[in-house]
Amino acid sequence: MLLNGSEIVVECLKEQGVDTVFGYPGGAILNIYDALYQHSDEIRHILTSHEQGAAHAADGYARATGRVGVCLATSGPGATNLVTGIATAYMDSVPMVAITANVTLPMLGKDSFQEVDIAGVTMPITKHGYIVKNVERLADTIRKAFEIARSGRPGPVLVDITKDVTAAMCEFTPVEIKMPERKTSYTEADMEQVLQYIQEAEKPYIYLGGGAVISEASAEVAEFAQLIDAPVCDTLMGKGAFDGASPRYTGMIGMHGTKTSNLGVSQCDLLVALGARFSDRVIGNPKKFAEGAKIVHIDIDAAEINKNIRVDASLTGDLKAVLAELNARIAKQGKKNHPDWMQTIAELKEKYPLKYDEENLSCPYVIEELDRITKGEALITTDVGQHQMWAAQYYKYTQPRTFLSSGGLGTMGYGLGACIGAQVGQPDRLCVNIAGDGCFRMNMNELATASRYHIPIIQIVINNHVLGMVRQWQTLFYGKRYSQTVLKDEVDFCKVAEGLGCAAIRVTSKEEVAPAIEKAIAMKAPVLIECVIPEDDKVFPMVPAGAPIDQVFDGEDLAKKSE
Repeated sequence: MLLNGSEIVVECLKEQGVDTVFGYPGGAILNIYDALYQHSDEIRHILTSHEQGAAHAADGYARATGRVGVCLATSGPGATNLVTGIATAYMDSVPMVAITANVTLPMLGKDSFQEVDIAGVTMPITKHGYIVKNVERLADTIRKAFEIARSGRPGPVLVDITKDVTAAMCEFTPVEIKMPERKTSYTEADMEQVLQYIQEAEKPYIYLGGGAVISEASAEVAEFAQLIDAPVCDTLMGKGAFDGASPRYTGMIGMHGTKTSNLGVSQCDLLVALGARFSDRVIGNPKKFAEGAKIVHIDIDAAEINKNIRVDASLTGDLKAVLAELNARIAKQGKKNHPDWMQTIAELKEKYPLKYDEENLSCPYVIEELDRITKGEALITTDVGQHQMWAAQYYKYTQPRTFLSSGGLGTMGYGLGACIGAQVGQPDRLCVNIAGDGCFRMNMNELATASRYHIPIIQIVINNHVLGMVRQWQTLFYGKRYSQTVLKDEVDFCKVAEGLGCAAIRVTSKEEVAPAIEKAIAMKAPVLIECVIPEDDKVFPMVPAGAPIDQVFDGEDLAKKSE
């Protein structure tokens, strides 16, 4: 059938099963928006308040559903406003296609109005980028973009289309889209080496990353932990891939990981990394990380093997497929048991529980109440900072795709857009964004998006009137010189929320927390809950940047040191 370029874009989106896109219109992309208008009964468009919000919403939709998220923007500043969201998705391996429109082909390279080389700008932060200058290549390019975004290690792909291509006519032939197969590329020798290390280990530990969530390998991870009789720790990105309520679970590892996880990994004789990339926030001093252990790394991306940590053995491939084979081999050899080691870990958990000030209103208390009231079944998004770490520590994630956070890039302002995208993708789930007051200021205009579409998210603002994590570092390492981290001003977040069409509740005491959460849930509408906490609450445990992770300390250790 003969279609123009914009109609081809829409037909390709329908081929891919896209039901929702997030974006903001402008001159160069008007033709595509006109085509979307004609197909509004098939593809829902969510108009965000800012293009960055659209990118984060597409990201949140993708993380929550496992499908490719789609965002749209016009040329020039519209396209560049997507950059932070694209980089966020790239760092956390999120499948996303960003479609932008550019000036017409004759106007390219002439500093035309609202012209920018967005494909060039985003080259380092995408899996691939295209600029389409010929309508004959448009359909195949969009199909390839989705294939690249979702296959292998997922990530964002940019498709920039000149405006004349969106209007040009072309014959379009629909195709049936096939999902990529789960692939492995390890050798039999690789597998035998891993099996040998597992058989020889007396103190194994499992270190779980975001790849376990992406590959949907939760069942295989649980079976693996049972077969080798090992404790399990996770990264920020790995939350929910293993049941956070399991006796085997020891909490997060790394800079703000639990003492049990950090000390346990430092004492183990075999560390099995599943879909993790040995981030600097996890390993601390690489020369001192798991010094006494053999390290096995299983990951879909061969480039991650031996990148940050030298390993003793590795298996490359989709984690779900690799673990299915590995589990079958281990089961055939016979289940391992390590009662003494598991007892040691249990004693560490009992000796070093997470602690916080229980006298005053605090973020950990708010999160524990949220966990209790929602029975751990909410989908949580966060921004970046102290509240992010507390959300990772004190909510018990028992299912994958229920904790969405910017781990790699650490994007302040991520959470609200992501929460909107997650709620759109998972409409039957309670979606809650937890933000600090500093982060919330950055993209709080997206509350208008939630109210416009009656998206029933709950926005919790942990307001300590400072940039909490930066202030924590200034307190501990910069002699309490609080340079530009105090946010005490006349901003009233409740009035802002109400002005943007949302309900608002302010909480200033522990007794008000549960009623506020229960009321917000019952309203089934976008609601902001502002929780006012002390400015000097700190996230513990903590490992100083670059230090070995067994040098983890908490508030009690700090108090003893200062005596």
